[in-house]
Amino acid sequence: MRPYLKEALAWLRSIVAAFVLTLVIGIFVFQPTKVLGHSMDPTLHNEQRIYVSKLSHTFHYEPKYGDIVIIDSRVDRPRKWTDDVLEHPLFKLFSRNNDESMYVKRVIGKPGDVIELRDQQVYRNGQPLNEPYIKEKMQLTQDKKWTVPEESLFVMGDNRNNSRDSREIGFVPLDHVLGIKM
Repeated sequence: MRPYLKEALAWLRSIVAAFVLTLVIGIFVFQPTKVLGHSMDPTLHNEQRIYVSKLSHTFHYEPKYGDIVIIDSRVDRPRKWTDDVLEHPLFKLFSRNNDESMYVKRVIGKPGDVIELRDQQVYRNGQPLNEPYIKEKMQLTQDKKWTVPEESLFVMGDNRNNSRDSREIGFVPLDHVLGIKM
């Protein structure tokens, strides 16, 4: 084999190995993502880059109260393993997917919790939440109450008056939680 061909094959193997390693890390360990919109103001801002630990998604464990999570807002459809692959940043370079279905939200309720909105305040299991991170008090037209089902979360944005979250899309299945902000 000619030396330049040997060199080219060595480079090709290195590039393929780097590509595969990048995919594995991005799908299973951590991934950069971008905040789209103002629903997490003042904590996170539109177009801000954040890093997300994917370990909760990989090993199927529940985030903690107050964690900032990335969710797939298409809660009415089951997620497939191909979704994780196609949502990887390397594949996004070649697609027109602009992440409109990926939301950044805060965990408010976990399975079995009763979430109540009244008096411009969020209550979990009858106790008002201390939420120094919210932008402003919620403007409520009526009181609401939900019980979070098994294998689901209730999430909200910090900018309560400008957030599409569990109040509108419903409960988020745990397999739709793609990662936790690092």
